[in-house]
Amino acid sequence: MAACLGPLSEMRTVRTVLEELDEQNQPTRPETPDSNPNSTASTSISIMVMRHKVERIFPVYARGGLSPRSDPVGFSGSVVGDSIWDAVRLEAKAEAENEPILSSFLYASILSHDCLERALGFIIANRLQNNTLLETQLMDIFCDVLVQNRGIKRALRMDLQAFKERDPSCLSYCSALLYLKGYHSLQTHRVAHALWNQGRKVLALALQSRVSEVFGVDIHPAAKIGEGILLDHGTGLVIGETAVIGDRVSLMQGVTLGGSGKETGDRHPKVGEGALIGASVTVLGNIKIGEGAMIASGSLVLKDVPQHSMAAGIPAKVIGYVKEEVPSLTMKHDASKDFFEHVAIGYEGRSNGEDAA
Repeated sequence: MAACLGPLSEMRTVRTVLEELDEQNQPTRPETPDSNPNSTASTSISIMVMRHKVERIFPVYARGGLSPRSDPVGFSGSVVGDSIWDAVRLEAKAEAENEPILSSFLYASILSHDCLERALGFIIANRLQNNTLLETQLMDIFCDVLVQNRGIKRALRMDLQAFKERDPSCLSYCSALLYLKGYHSLQTHRVAHALWNQGRKVLALALQSRVSEVFGVDIHPAAKIGEGILLDHGTGLVIGETAVIGDRVSLMQGVTLGGSGKETGDRHPKVGEGALIGASVTVLGNIKIGEGAMIASGSLVLKDVPQHSMAAGIPAKVIGYVKEEVPSLTMKHDASKDFFEHVAIGYEGRSNGEDAA
C-alpha cells in the first residue's frame, strides 16, 4: 500500500500542496513580466504549454501522427519525461484552484501520487470496490500490474490521449482519468488480461464481473485489445473471449463483438487498425473488419468487411469506400450523404470491391 498511496493520514492544506506544485512546475512556466505564479491565469498558461509539449513530444499516433509503437523515446524516457502525467497534474491543480470543494478529492486521486499508474490504480480501485473486494486489495493488484508491465504503461497513455482527442465532450486528460467509465473499463481489462495470461484466471474473471456490474461493460479478460482505443460512453459494450481489436480503434456504446452459436475455439470478430464501429452495432462470428473500415450505427455484421470500406444495414452491406480519412479519428459514423460527398467513392465504381451482405 505504501507504494501506491501518498500520506493521506497526514493531509496537508490544499494551499500547501498547491504551493509545492507551483515550485515543482516553476521551470516549465513561461516567464512574463507580469506573471504571478499563484494566479489562475498563470496556471492556465502552464496547462497550455504542457498540452503543447504533449502534442509535440508525446507519440500522437492516437490521432494519426505516428505509426503504432514507433516513438524513438519511451513515454517515461529521461529525455522527455512523462508529458501525459505532467499534463494531468497541472490540470488537477487548476481544477483544485477553481473548485475548492473538489480539492481533497483531487489531492487523494491525483496530486498525492507520484505517477500515472498509481493514480489510475487508486481511482479504479475506489470505483470497483465492494464488501468482498476491498479497495486496498484492488489497489495492490492494480499497482502491481500497472507499474511493472511496460506494455500497459504505454497503452494506458495512448488510450488517454485517444479519449482526449476524439471525444468532444472530454474536457481534459484529467477528466478522462477521473470520470470516464469507458477509460476505466478499458484499463481494468488490461490488468485482467495480464492476470489471465499469468494463469490467474479466477481473479481476472472477478475483475470482469465487477466492471460489468459497475460500468455496464463486459469484456472477456482473454480478448486482445491494442493501443489508442476509445470506448465512447462504453455502456452496453460486449467483447467476447477470442475477439481481437487493433490499434487506434473507436467503439461506440452498445457494440457487441460476439459469437454466433455454441461453438468453441476462435469464434469472435477481428477488428483491424483504425476502424470505427458505431453505436449499437452487432458483429457476430469469427469474421474480419478490415483496417480503416467504418460500420454505421445499428448495423448487423455477419460477413467480412473489406479495408477502408463503409458498411451499413441489417444485414450489413458495403455501401462505399473511405477515400483518405481514418474513420476512428474522424468519429463520423452516421452514414450520412454529406459524409460520402466528401470522403467516400461509390461502391459500384470500385473494381475489387466485395459485397459484405
